[in-house]
Amino acid sequence: MQQVSGSHKSLDRLVSQRALEMSSYVSCKVGVVCFLCGVCVTYLLLAAMTSFRGFDFESLVSTPAVKAENATGSLTLVPSTDGSQVFFFVSFFSQGKIYAIKVIYGSKLSVPTADTRLRSSCVYTAMGRGSGITGNRDLVNERRDLLLYTLWDSLLEGRGTISSGFNRSNVPEAPHMENCQFNVQIHRKLDERGENGSLPPWRNWRALLGFEQTQIEKGEAQEGAYPPWIVGSDEDNLPLTRQVQQDIWMHQHPRNCSDPNVRFLVADWQVEPGFGLGAQIAGMCGLLAIAMNEQRVLVTNYFNRADHEGCKGPARSRWSCYFAPEVSAECRNQAVKLLWGQKAWSQNIVTLKDNYSSKAIWAGRVPRIWGTPWDDLQPTTEIDGNLLKRHHKMDRRWWRSQAVRYLMRFRSEYMCNLLNSARHKAFGLQASELVIETLPYGWPKVGHSKPQAEMENHVWAYHRPWIPRPLLSVHVRMGDKASEMKVVGFEAYMQLSDRVRRRFPNLKNIWLSTEMQEIIDKLRFYPQYKFYYTNVTRQEGNMTMAAYEASLGREISTNNALVNFLMAADADFFIGSPLER
Repeated sequence: MQQVSGSHKSLDRLVSQRALEMSSYVSCKVGVVCFLCGVCVTYLLLAAMTSFRGFDFESLVSTPAVKAENATGSLTLVPSTDGSQVFFFVSFFSQGKIYAIKVIYGSKLSVPTADTRLRSSCVYTAMGRGSGITGNRDLVNERRDLLLYTLWDSLLEGRGTISSGFNRSNVPEAPHMENCQFNVQIHRKLDERGENGSLPPWRNWRALLGFEQTQIEKGEAQEGAYPPWIVGSDEDNLPLTRQVQQDIWMHQHPRNCSDPNVRFLVADWQVEPGFGLGAQIAGMCGLLAIAMNEQRVLVTNYFNRADHEGCKGPARSRWSCYFAPEVSAECRNQAVKLLWGQKAWSQNIVTLKDNYSSKAIWAGRVPRIWGTPWDDLQPTTEIDGNLLKRHHKMDRRWWRSQAVRYLMRFRSEYMCNLLNSARHKAFGLQASELVIETLPYGWPKVGHSKPQAEMENHVWAYHRPWIPRPLLSVHVRMGDKASEMKVVGFEAYMQLSDRVRRRFPNLKNIWLSTEMQEIIDKLRFYPQYKFYYTNVTRQEGNMTMAAYEASLGREISTNNALVNFLMAADADFFIGSPLER
């Protein structure tokens, strides 16, 4: 591995000795020349930028980086877990062969200058017809890791298919990604009533995956069935979660929305300046409580955070851009129809958010339909070393958890793709290393078998995506949040992380959500952990959250917030402020 400092060093030293030795092949010479040109252009572009953090990495993903006769390629940039390096994964196809190259910039996401130390760890791999794989097994596996990573990347979010020269069927499934189209099809069937108003097939819902021997009969009774979006045992969930989720769903999906006894509460999401996503969700939880107490069906309307180009068609400006609709389509249409009728207003069939005070929305009465299950909550919150056993807002905490669980019960295809992309950027390299160990030594020249047994097709088809576990989620809020609560330094969060690790010594993975760049800069002081975080521009200096989100743009700020929220929900541990919504 070579190290280069100063612009006077020859660019040839960027290529490892191994790559030069392999370039004796005629086809490799073409690839090496193309690679050097690509590295040169890339380095000049990066040197011209004022900051990596302000650069649009996404625009480079799947953009041809190497062009030669009959060759196509892609360049992928991924920051390391501590933010100290940027990994360039270059892959291209030429003359029936596949080339994968890895370059590491040791620049802490800053401007490459004459003083920048550029570390070259180029891995140049020729694979395909007429070429074999030889050499150290670890080195060969590293080359295949990078290739598999770039192949998965090219398939993300429908950005395209595998380039010519590679068979799609020879690409192993990515364990850290979900089949979004398949999941949405299943969720749609689980979220709508059947013929004659029957409940969805919750009891035998896995029959939808293809088990012929357990196919559900039409009209089959679903007594004792509970919503399939609740996983784990009852002890793993808040008290009465399964029963509450079933009751909320049935309340929001009446058999006959045209029944004159069905009443509605139609509400836009909070759009006032200063309302973050957490505050908007908390407000909607309060409106759902009002709807339950007044026996009304809640119909959400304009959602400003979904008013962007990423949300297409009817999902534009709707909660359904990210999650399953909170109400059936029939009830939504009926509510909109009633809004234009004077009779509905005079008979109080329809109400709006403006009919209720802020106090009723934010601090209103929690539904007592199920008694007081919050009295049985297991203490899990610690403040200043003391376990918080009871407090006067336990009922609101329990209800908001139930309401959020319902509102986010199923993810849309758009949200699913966002999570796939985030997991791939964070965990894709680790996943590729694990998968490569299961493949034949000669892959991709030697194909891998893809068994089609019922276990793979049916039992494992609906699986949770792989993430490195155990995973600790750390949510750090600073900046203008100090006007609402006491904020502490990052060191305090890491002291708590060390405490968790003392109890669970195999803990080393941390999902970090923060808007502050100074937090990212401190990660190098904690080499005992692997940090993962979304790749967005972060706040520097004193800036309000509203101004920061405006600088990101509505689409990026909303997507980033929801990805962080859902990744935190999937973690095994959580550290954050108890005053965070």
